[in-house]
Amino acid sequence: MKVEQIYTGCLAHAAYYIESNGVAAVFDPLREVQPYIDRAHKDNAKIKYVFETHFHADFVSGHLDLQKKVGSEIVFGPGAKPAYEATTAKDNQIFEVGDYKVKVIHTPGHTMESTTYLLIDEHGKEHGIITGDTLFIGDVGRPDLAQHVVADLTEEKLAGYLYDSLRNRIMPLNDDLIVYPNHGAGSACGKMMSKETTDTLGHQKKVNYALRADMTKEEFIKELLTGLTTPPGYFPKNVLMNIKGYEPLDKIMDRATTPFSPEAFETVANETGALVLDTRNAEDFAKGFIPNSINIGLEGSFAQWVGEMIPDIQQEILLVTYKDKQEEAITRLARVGYDKTVGFLDGGFDTWKNSGKDFEVSKRIHADELETEYKTDKPLIIDVRKKSEFDSEHVVGAINVPLNEINQHLSQFPKDKPFVLHCAGGYRSMIAASILKQRGWKDFTDVKRGFEAISKTTVPKSEYVCPSTLL
Repeated sequence: MKVEQIYTGCLAHAAYYIESNGVAAVFDPLREVQPYIDRAHKDNAKIKYVFETHFHADFVSGHLDLQKKVGSEIVFGPGAKPAYEATTAKDNQIFEVGDYKVKVIHTPGHTMESTTYLLIDEHGKEHGIITGDTLFIGDVGRPDLAQHVVADLTEEKLAGYLYDSLRNRIMPLNDDLIVYPNHGAGSACGKMMSKETTDTLGHQKKVNYALRADMTKEEFIKELLTGLTTPPGYFPKNVLMNIKGYEPLDKIMDRATTPFSPEAFETVANETGALVLDTRNAEDFAKGFIPNSINIGLEGSFAQWVGEMIPDIQQEILLVTYKDKQEEAITRLARVGYDKTVGFLDGGFDTWKNSGKDFEVSKRIHADELETEYKTDKPLIIDVRKKSEFDSEHVVGAINVPLNEINQHLSQFPKDKPFVLHCAGGYRSMIAASILKQRGWKDFTDVKRGFEAISKTTVPKSEYVCPSTLL
């Protein structure tokens, strides 16, 4: 059996495609569904089923667009109650995809409807399991997301359900099964995911901390919940979109790919209150940007940081991009439910600058400049990395304000004296810088290449401690 695995985006979400005898199935499809349709056409196959492992939090699934375009049947696991036409499967129910079979295994814990799909080949041999967010390579799904939609589903309750699901439904399966998880390293859906994308179940039983054979339920709950941080604010909003439905991507693209001249762009921004989102890299943004714009670069964890830093998922957005990058930006916004892009600056920032309109700059320095300054003035340094990164190693005397908490801790950024910003490599610190500029801060600098460069200088740093979580 061949299972095609598709990874995309900095959150490393995976979707899966299988085909047998002209019948295809897609598992947890991404929102841009045309690649699945093209693949099925190449295989002379019809996409009969779209299997969803659960109502996703980190992205908007493409199941409804596939249903609309090709008439495929949407399948959820037991307990799911979508607000549209779909099949809610029974535990152990079998679906046929050509000569292959897909068996439903209800595995609540990450969410209550979470389901693992057992793949059985044409010879009746069990091939692998598509585990969604139940089991990752090196980790398991976080059990604290559903409570943001259903209040009485506490993280402790869900962790207990997950323990039972792993012990009673997953671990008894054959060791040679291939595990196909929904996420890899970089996702906010787990603490310590491996960079590997697949593994055998038998090996995971040996190396995955959450599958330790002698672990009690109480130990499991404690270890699973230790190190969890607050999930991104857009997660519950994406869950509701996946439950209730959403606008077709084609319609979003038609509206969002509207080019505006600098004059029209400024008028629309003023009349609608749209957020100006500049997706260029940090270095180019620093050299010149539209006043009050926010920088979140496409080359980094774009969707994740949009979700973290733009609290209103209905916020209208105007884009500033590099040439021919507007469609990529619109698509990546739509993946996480930001569907209200109203257009983009035709020709990018250069057209704005060449039109004679006002623009601002943001000061950046090299790490060796900070090194020189530190020897004499010891400037206030604000580190916007995650707490786990800061706790692992940081500049002595630095203050930690994680980027995703910046709006709640603006008082820690002084306006009456200069300070220095840095993150790990310069991506997040420029997001922070753009937000501070928008809010009226002026007297600060940002370190190019961040702590990566600072670590190579003589600026004193704390003793390195291996992080216990990657969240």
